[in-house]
Amino acid sequence: MKVLVVDDEKDITALVAYHLEREGFHVLQAHDGLQALELIKRERPSLLVLDLMLPHLSGLDLCRRLRKEPDTARLPILMLTAKAEEADKVLGLELGGDDYLTKPFGPRELVARVKALIRRSEEPTGEEIMKTGGLEIDLGRYTVAVRKQVVELTPKEFDLLKALVLAKGRVLTRDYLLDRVWGYERASEIESRTVDVHVRRLREKLGSEAKRIVTVKSVGYRFDQDA
Repeated sequence: MKVLVVDDEKDITALVAYHLEREGFHVLQAHDGLQALELIKRERPSLLVLDLMLPHLSGLDLCRRLRKEPDTARLPILMLTAKAEEADKVLGLELGGDDYLTKPFGPRELVARVKALIRRSEEPTGEEIMKTGGLEIDLGRYTVAVRKQVVELTPKEFDLLKALVLAKGRVLTRDYLLDRVWGYERASEIESRTVDVHVRRLREKLGSEAKRIVTVKSVGYRFDQDA
């Protein structure tokens, strides 16, 4: 299992690599955005640990590029950065990050989040195809179509939609979604905001079918098959 760690501070990449390699991961390292882009194309890692403040090509710009390409649109991305303001986190998530961890970080937490992202992205789903209204979800191929037009979702957006659909109308709390989709047992206010950001992005991509994702005030979300 390949993980690419991108940070211009070599001591940070070495620290992350050390702890991930102890868990059996094969770790690649890059120290600027352009180098990372080349490694991603050549090595096709299973996950990206990405600093936002990089030379030549910023982490945000790299993330934006990856999400536009079919081959990397679903690459799990853990953003690792010293920028701890809520606005920075929300921006990172809106541009396609699947998770966000600020420096200084605990190595055990970083490893746990990497494992959670990979577990969610590789979770077996079977071959079931679900259809409701103009929405078609192929759980085996991880594809979504709205009125026969394919919609590109990130792994977290797909897992979020899948969790809501499989709940069959039941209301899912933000804490439940953070545990089910992101693998967090306890949620901070920022992490709860992560769910809202992903729901907003998912609604934008679903277009006319976005009405099926219903907000339940102060609780969470549910999927309405009859909307």
